[in-house]
Amino acid sequence: MTLQRELEIIELIHKEVKPALGCTEPIAVSLAVARSCEALRGIGAEVSHLVVEVSANILKNGMGVGIPGTGMIGLHIASALAVTCGKSIYGLEVLKDLNPQAIGAAKCMVDEKKVKVVLADTPLKLYIKAWAFGADAAGKEHSAATEIKNNHDSIVSVVLDGEEVLSPQHIGPMNCAGSACTAAAAPAESGQTAEKTTLDYKLSVKEILQFAQEASFENIRFILESVKLNKALAVEGLKDDYGLRVGKTILAREHSDVFGSSVMTYAMAATAAASDARMAGCTLPAMSNSGSGNQGITVTMPVIAVAEKMEVGEEQLARALVLSHLVAIHIKGYLGKLSALCGCVIASTGSSCGIVYLQGGGYEQVCSAIKNMIGNITGMVCDGAKVGCALKVASGVSSSVQAAVLAMDNICISSNDGIIEDCIEKTICNLGKIGAEGMQTTDRMILDIMVCK
Repeated sequence: MTLQRELEIIELIHKEVKPALGCTEPIAVSLAVARSCEALRGIGAEVSHLVVEVSANILKNGMGVGIPGTGMIGLHIASALAVTCGKSIYGLEVLKDLNPQAIGAAKCMVDEKKVKVVLADTPLKLYIKAWAFGADAAGKEHSAATEIKNNHDSIVSVVLDGEEVLSPQHIGPMNCAGSACTAAAAPAESGQTAEKTTLDYKLSVKEILQFAQEASFENIRFILESVKLNKALAVEGLKDDYGLRVGKTILAREHSDVFGSSVMTYAMAATAAASDARMAGCTLPAMSNSGSGNQGITVTMPVIAVAEKMEVGEEQLARALVLSHLVAIHIKGYLGKLSALCGCVIASTGSSCGIVYLQGGGYEQVCSAIKNMIGNITGMVCDGAKVGCALKVASGVSSSVQAAVLAMDNICISSNDGIIEDCIEKTICNLGKIGAEGMQTTDRMILDIMVCK
């Protein structure tokens, strides 16, 4: 692999793996609101009220999730907090300066009905338009509107009093070659910017593994930051009573006849605990993957758990995490950022590959792990971000470890089964078709059920 190609793949990792404080859908709304507020304040106007337009998938994923530090759920409080403490320069950590005074002021905004959230008329899965209104010292009324499209931190437009004040740009970066199939990419969405997509990098599973094995350790050492952030969330979730306490309850039963003291039990508990804490409003950031904090947690924590039990060194762990992250990013490229397919299916597929790597598996075993995962839990639906996501995360981790164990024994689901093909890239394409195209009706039905409760 050339140095240029290595750096190109590292660029993709930086683009898709970044810290996020809180669930990324409401946080993306906070980011848009914060940028609109900054535009108003730049001309001396004070924000009085908000109108936020969001796509159906943003609405679905923002309805039931805890907002960090508030004890509240939903897009209204996420929007109000952006007024009282948000800074767009922080990207997906836009609420990093959260404090009691800001929380109190935000709650007052919500109570006084100064925040309105409406469904946008758009075909985009990921779309936000945040309007901020206010008057300057002379009493003149002003408005600002910020649009985010296709990526959680991609601000494509800022309009102040009807005039564009920001050229399209990407905010907040932490900053298929060899494939026989390219036609099943996530469908292009109207309004999409010219920003380079995951599929433009033309990855394949074979090249991802080669990169994980051969890349300079110094060039990928940064991935260990995901250990620091996501492990801290896991520790927090195991310590206190967050959400449904899925992780904490599993770990408490590790010496029982039900779970037992095993790598799988620890991996399930640690990963679910991190999700418990994050979805219930913990103020610690997660290292996200492909715009999802839960996906970032599920990509990393099972690999970390196995690495700890095996007592491997930092370099081997970093290479396993790079493999895990990139496999998830690669698969997500065929699905789009948001879909009716639960992200833990993709993330736990990545972590299964990372576990295979830690156990000395090669390309055939990695492919077998992916096929075993796709043949197992494809079809798990996303019914919004919420504390119950920790249950799905635990299920994904259980499947991840199981798929890796089978792969290491050279057991792989047959191409005669379901959507599995001999070619690993075609198998991934098939999963993308299911999630991006086949489940669109499911997505609409889930939203209809949620908003009518």
